[in-house]
Amino acid sequence: MRILFSAPDTDWADYRELLPRALAEAGIEAELSREADPGTVDYIVYAPNDALRDFTPFIRARAVLSLWAGVERIVGNATLTQPLTRMVDAGLERGMVEYVTGHVLRHHLGMDAHILNPERAWHPSPPPLAADRPVTVLGLGALGRACAETLAGLGFPVTGWSRTPKEIQGLRCLSGEDGLTQALRDAQIVVTLLPLTPETENLLNATRLALPARGAALINPGRGPLIDDAALLAALDEGRIGHATLDVFRTEPLPADHPYWRHPQVTVTPHVASATRPGTAARVIVENIRRSEAGEPLLHLVDRARGY
Repeated sequence: MRILFSAPDTDWADYRELLPRALAEAGIEAELSREADPGTVDYIVYAPNDALRDFTPFIRARAVLSLWAGVERIVGNATLTQPLTRMVDAGLERGMVEYVTGHVLRHHLGMDAHILNPERAWHPSPPPLAADRPVTVLGLGALGRACAETLAGLGFPVTGWSRTPKEIQGLRCLSGEDGLTQALRDAQIVVTLLPLTPETENLLNATRLALPARGAALINPGRGPLIDDAALLAALDEGRIGHATLDVFRTEPLPADHPYWRHPQVTVTPHVASATRPGTAARVIVENIRRSEAGEPLLHLVDRARGY
């Protein structure tokens, strides 16, 4: 078996020892390399920021296994006809849960007022309990569901929204256009964890940003283009959105002259909400190779029609 590792040097440094070790632990004999005759390659471990764009020569490849959770850069590639999987690993999920939970609690507890208090003002006003703070999570995939369940476990009344109907114990689950309006209306904290598709781009426009409770917090560790930037800046200026914590952007790194950097009600984090952890990701890749060889369904198979 021949596996092509098609990803930048930084990824190779992380996986060059971890992947062979995981393969050996699974009892799979394979040659892992960065260069190979395309006609001899059985599997491609791939990062969407790699130079490989034409998958036509890989006539033998049985799957393309992405190292990224997001596949919007490659899902529309007409030459990629092999089964495509996206990365969902335990490390990435836990990292996202920790980021979202931390910032939800930050806004819920009003921590900025105490940390950023140059006047040394004494305002002994306690926050409400979690049970009185409605939270909406847009996106109930693996990451969104994990975050929503964690927040519900802390006592927040959580509403989850997804494109298609879902039932998750302990959550109010809504779907469709009408469900999106209901999910956003009167929410005090909104978390966006949707994939980027033509249907979700600019999902949070001026109309929808007017639905949450006045002064609501918005947390976006999902995809930058989910938000209409001009509409969000206007909503912040008008006080309709009280604060936005943004981890992802249309252009990254975020340009130094972007208004988000200067806005007093915006927190910019540099795409650090979560990341693929090579130690756990290597085992996910190997498990999918094992499944493919055994004729079992692949984990996290991308639906080309949906785009994720």
